Amino acid sequence: MSVPAFTGSNVVDVDAAKIRGAGSNVHFDKVSVAYGAHVVLHPLTLDIAPGEILAMIGPSGSGKTTALRAVAGFVRPASGRIRIGATDVTDLPPYERGLGMVVQNYALFPHMRVEDNVAFGLKAQGADKSLIAERVKDALATVGMSGFSRRYPRELSGGQQQRVAIARALAVRPRVLLLDEPLSALDAQIRRNMVEEIAKLHRDLPGLTILYVTHDQTEALTLADKIAIMRDGRVSSHGPTGELYRRPPNRFTAEFLGRANLLPVTVAEAAGPKGLATARLGDAVLAGAARGEKPGDKTLLCIRPQHLSLTGDEEHSNKIVGTLKEVHWQGELTHLVLDVDGTPVRVSATRLPVSLPERGTAMPLFFTPGDTSLVPEDARV
Repeated sequence: MSVPAFTGSNVVDVDAAKIRGAGSNVHFDKVSVAYGAHVVLHPLTLDIAPGEILAMIGPSGSGKTTALRAVAGFVRPASGRIRIGATDVTDLPPYERGLGMVVQNYALFPHMRVEDNVAFGLKAQGADKSLIAERVKDALATVGMSGFSRRYPRELSGGQQQRVAIARALAVRPRVLLLDEPLSALDAQIRRNMVEEIAKLHRDLPGLTILYVTHDQTEALTLADKIAIMRDGRVSSHGPTGELYRRPPNRFTAEFLGRANLLPVTVAEAAGPKGLATARLGDAVLAGAARGEKPGDKTLLCIRPQHLSLTGDEEHSNKIVGTLKEVHWQGELTHLVLDVDGTPVRVSATRLPVSLPERGTAMPLFFTPGDTSLVPEDARV
């Protein structure tokens, strides 16, 4: 089966079967990591399905890179086991695990041409010269860098260097591709382009299992089939990307995965047949997707800034009233900040009235119940 390679210069058709990994799953079985008495990763049990992209995100020190390095074999677990496919790799050295890895700083050898950088892992494995030549050619074509094989890293842009790093990882036919903050050293525009190209790479190589560690929520939302949000060395939440975003299971997830307005409410009626409960915010009665809350429960109503509108159908929409505090124009979006019963509420709008009311003016905000969910009050959940 022939598939188009990355967009970019010297794009050719590539035989996907020559590049595609075996599509192995990754399984963490109660894996913990400690440095002396300091535990950096508490017992982690987690599965990454064959061909899946799992993004691990979280603040600095949350354990996400430690988990990836444990899979790579660079960190020894204090307890637990790691399996790739049917193989327990916990005690195997990195070079026997069948992995490809791309890190933040590219890690290209400056004295080697592109083709030699890509061939490095294969040469270390003692591969035949003809096989090396074939795989280097295929890997560079996959990332749209066929015309750059004779250049040195210093002659490439940051984005091109990262493509070469990905080609080097693919050349060894990995079962699993590990990406550790691979785009954080790039500027914003190149980073956006690279996110699109990694997404395309996975479409072209759907059997490749990817563990992607990043601090960038946009990268995770764009690329990942599932997301694991780490906090204090533990998984705070894990699930399909869209589900975590639309129905965050706890406050930390709601606040960390995209911006969220969280309004303190009291449940008035439990969920009905459509899964919507009603809750009170002052005099307003609002509906949102429920998680088994009971009348009288104190909880948070979560609504994303882009789901709030200045106009709406009062009969079918939730409505709250806030006092306009700030207006920030950012080109295609205008960000408003309003005070709603003492809680700051942010609105991201693409269309606004010709003239906004002055700051201090009361304004109605509308949002549909389907865009709303109830989230536990406890920030530590």
